[in-house]
Amino acid sequence: MPIVSGFVNFNPNSDIPSLSGRVIFITGGTAGIGLETVKLLAVHNPGHIYFSGRNARSGNALIEEIRNKHPDVGITFVDMDLSSMESISAALKSFVHDRLDTLINNAGIMAQPPALSKDGYEIQFATNHLGHALLTKLLLPTMLKTAALPDSDVRIVNLTSVGYRGHPLNGISFDELDTSMNRPILGPWIRYAQSKLANILYASELSRRYPNLTSVSVHPGVVATELVTKQTFLNRVMIYVPNWLMGVRILEPEKGAYSQVWCAVGARKEEVRNGAFYMPIGAESTGRLDGVARNKELAGRLWEWTEKVLKEKRGAST
Repeated sequence: MPIVSGFVNFNPNSDIPSLSGRVIFITGGTAGIGLETVKLLAVHNPGHIYFSGRNARSGNALIEEIRNKHPDVGITFVDMDLSSMESISAALKSFVHDRLDTLINNAGIMAQPPALSKDGYEIQFATNHLGHALLTKLLLPTMLKTAALPDSDVRIVNLTSVGYRGHPLNGISFDELDTSMNRPILGPWIRYAQSKLANILYASELSRRYPNLTSVSVHPGVVATELVTKQTFLNRVMIYVPNWLMGVRILEPEKGAYSQVWCAVGARKEEVRNGAFYMPIGAESTGRLDGVARNKELAGRLWEWTEKVLKEKRGAST
């Protein structure tokens, strides 16, 4: 596998083609790089943008802004709690299109205290992986239908992080996922890393099971969103100091959205390798993943575990 296939110069204003007729779904679109992604895509006249979040006031404010600047773009806020399978299933009743060209699984939480989701799973894993897995599962029939159309280009983009490297030694502690996985040292970061590893593994497994879709995982860079700026002082130190020592620049939210936008719509279809992991911007970096993140057996086990959970829980049988 190549380590890095090369970085691209990317200007979303000029390098994204017309998105006319395309339907796009973005999770976590009311703040941070999700909000910036909505803004960047709206410039290029998509047929419709769905974006999810838990803050209806912020969602309505973004709709008003987009309609004022781009009155021809259809846009819908989807009130959704990704940590709740019931909420996801209910929220998707507002998705009314018979096509879906792009799904950007952007939303996430980071370094949270130990807790369980409403469905009884570790909260970061439930939000960052399980919620997106259910959303993807429910939208798959529409994406597959779209992929069968002439000249189709259907893509699924999972947002991940190089922070996945802090995962447990066994990659994913399946036996503990129905606990809060409390750890005395670095617990919040281990749980976060595990969920981000799952985002990578799930995208690669999607690519194998559905080769007619393009599924990738993307690290956006280190971005100054509330995900970072509202961390505890100690957590902010753990973020900023190592990146300062490595010479990593902290990105503003708009620039932080560039990587996922490039993978989702900016790159030509042949430029994006199905199942790959990308660094900013457009650097195919699968070879830089550790052995756990490239483990096909683990990816398959995660898929089967996820399917079992989704079938057992209310709202997942659709």
